[in-house]
Amino acid sequence: MSDSKPVLWHIEISHYNEKARWALDYKRIAHRRRALPGGAHMLAALGLSRGHSATFPLLVLNGEAIGDSTAIIGTLESRWPDPPLYPEDPQKRRRALDLEDYFDEELGPAIRLVAWHEITMDPERLALLVQRSLPPSLRDTGPASAVAARYAEAFTGLRYGVKSERAAERSREKVVAALDRLEAELDGNDYLVGQRFSVADLTAAALFYPLVLPAEGPQIGDPPEGFERFRAPLMERPGCEWVAAIYRRHREPAGVAAPIAA
Repeated sequence: MSDSKPVLWHIEISHYNEKARWALDYKRIAHRRRALPGGAHMLAALGLSRGHSATFPLLVLNGEAIGDSTAIIGTLESRWPDPPLYPEDPQKRRRALDLEDYFDEELGPAIRLVAWHEITMDPERLALLVQRSLPPSLRDTGPASAVAARYAEAFTGLRYGVKSERAAERSREKVVAALDRLEAELDGNDYLVGQRFSVADLTAAALFYPLVLPAEGPQIGDPPEGFERFRAPLMERPGCEWVAAIYRRHREPAGVAAPIAA
């Protein structure tokens, strides 16, 4: 195996990217990170992957670009099996992977649409959020921040349909359904599969982070009023309390869990 460190290309506030970061940190894999703003990442992803992937996260490992958080975790698991994220028992492993797929497909897109729908209704918060993703030399430049915010609003509208209230309402229903499913699968247990942390727990917690906003997760500031109205009545539910507990137990603050080179 090459001595060169893996490079994770990521979007800092994305929940799918948080999933990949968490896996790297949990396994304490030394790696480099390269962040780009949402929207600008697509051309970079296409170039790095030679047209095979148009989104982040993207892990460059020994010259190979691996797209999709699920594929990234699968690759990490095969090359760095300890500590494991896949259960050893075949039936438990299948259940963990099925739950990973469910939260990826049903929760991930829905919670992203709801969050962006609400934040694009609050131009001031949108500008502050987008400003954080700009290169340091541009963060204090008013025109650059304004252009980036307008681009983010247009991009999320076209790519995710965030301007549709009907789509947002359907997505809110899917988020609540995913929370129902999480609580049913847990059934009072500490973990989703067996008696230890697995890819199922990591995926569910990472993709719920925009709702729960745990201190150990990406810091995105105060949520817009519309999103706060949605999340507030959910925060005392066992599923949200579980997400916060999983973060406390298994997710150290960014930059602590694994040595990350600049």
